[in-house]
Amino acid sequence: MLIPALHFCGDCNEAIALYEKAFNTKAEVIITNSQYSPEEYAGDNEIAHAEMTISGMKVFLNDRFGNKNKTLDCAVHLIVMFKSADELNACYEHFKEGSTIVDPFEELPYSKLAGNFIDRFGVQWGFMVEAGN
Repeated sequence: MLIPALHFCGDCNEAIALYEKAFNTKAEVIITNSQYSPEEYAGDNEIAHAEMTISGMKVFLNDRFGNKNKTLDCAVHLIVMFKSADELNACYEHFKEGSTIVDPFEELPYSKLAGNFIDRFGVQWGFMVEAGN
């Protein structure tokens, strides 16, 4: 099983809240640093480990190694396939603020609508509509 892990820079709680709203999901597990190691991280509410399901796939999230300067250089990004352009646009509305467009949303030979962006947390997303829809 391959599980993507998203790393943040101290704003994982905020990212979880956005992703829950945008993808109509809930985090199944949230463990803060202070829960993980109370002696070492007393009062530290950054996320040591969280799990949620986004578009049918389990994703791990935490406050480690985040894309601090939100560069466009990225070896991996997440692709979410939507059933319709309306569904894609409704989800992207939640991401617009603070995001950086990498490839503008447009019709492509393999998708009625597709585009790539980096959200305000530094995670690169590719949104596209399933072929034939």
